[in-house]
Amino acid sequence: ERTTVYHSPPHVGRESAANPQPLRGLERPVMSSPSASSKLTGNRIYSCSFCRNHNAYHDDIISKAFQGRHGRAFLFNDVCNITLGGKEDRLLMTGLHTVRDVFCASCSSLLGWKYDFAYEQSQKYKEGKFIVEKAMVLHEGGW
Repeated sequence: ERTTVYHSPPHVGRESAANPQPLRGLERPVMSSPSASSKLTGNRIYSCSFCRNHNAYHDDIISKAFQGRHGRAFLFNDVCNITLGGKEDRLLMTGLHTVRDVFCASCSSLLGWKYDFAYEQSQKYKEGKFIVEKAMVLHEGGW
């Protein structure tokens, strides 16, 4: 089962400190039209390396010190224009977690995963956060 997360970015123009932090996207059944995806604005945007669909703001990175399936990965607070796979327990380097794979909503490329639940107390900070593999995204906006 997959769900798609489309949302209009609530933090357009994030360069201003007066803007609020981003809100979580709404999960709903898979939509048939990938053209419904949101375009992010600003200079520091990550997009899918295959179709260039906008997925995240650089400012939403929590850490760059993560390891994915294909090398270096980023821990994001928020991503958009994605499809989520079904929940599964996965033994990762930091212990057992319940995760869902994260796919590009436009081309269905695997971008990373979302942490739904951490079994170890020291890993609880990851719950609700996203891993996006560096190899799966590009910089947009000329930075």
